[in-house]
Amino acid sequence: MVSQEQRKRQLAREKFLRQQQRRTEARRKARMRNASIASALGVILIGGLALSATGALDDDETTSASTDVTPSASPTSQAPDPCEKPAEGAVKTTTWEKEPAMTIDESAKYTMKLATTCGEIDIDLKTSAAPHTVNSFNFLAGKGYFDHTQCHRLTDSGIFVLQCGDPQGTGAGGPGYTIPDENLKDKSLEGGVYPAGTVAMANQYNPETKEGRNTGGSQFFLVYQDSQLPADYTPFGTVSKAGMDVLKKIADAGAQAADPNTGNTAPNATVVINKATVTKS
Repeated sequence: MVSQEQRKRQLAREKFLRQQQRRTEARRKARMRNASIASALGVILIGGLALSATGALDDDETTSASTDVTPSASPTSQAPDPCEKPAEGAVKTTTWEKEPAMTIDESAKYTMKLATTCGEIDIDLKTSAAPHTVNSFNFLAGKGYFDHTQCHRLTDSGIFVLQCGDPQGTGAGGPGYTIPDENLKDKSLEGGVYPAGTVAMANQYNPETKEGRNTGGSQFFLVYQDSQLPADYTPFGTVSKAGMDVLKKIADAGAQAADPNTGNTAPNATVVINKATVTKS
């Protein structure tokens, strides 16, 4: 369970992220102005420039990237809800005092399936690279922990993620235990980018104080568009092509304005995980 103080630190971290975004954009514009002056032809090639989501940061929510990786999304116009009504059932509130014992076969392949109101999202899990994370998801999914939970955050500015995994739906919930950071040197993260299709853990890491390592819980984020983030969030899975189509549908519906109490920018789409399962291939 995330404390009120931890939530305050998280919101402060997100404020820092937004400040870094603004500074990076200012530097980008300055470079463009300088290039314009220096160019005899007045032609500026800027195709390779990308908006940096941070200067030294992030993990998440969220991720949502939380346990929350993510900055607040800019509100977008309300679009029709592209998703179905949630299945009947109640969210579980059970918590545990310590990380579950390792029960997975670290040499085997595992897949997580999220049957959501918006469609099915299949995720290939990185078992050998992130065994504690995969083992935890195998445990929680087996307990029905994610069933009927709502994905509480969508960011559509700077970084592009859908964040899920909190039974409270506020960004403050968790399973009661934490797991270690893993796989932070994954080759896919080179260049400070979490590529589209990455599934990663949210956490409480604070880049300013360097505190909050190894604080992953149950919240995770799914990257629907390449996002510039430092390698602070455990990448533990990859979304299938069909799953990416579902994420795009969710993202296209936009996000709501930030909630004044939680700071969350909820997706306009009603994204509920009806059932989560982890299976061994």
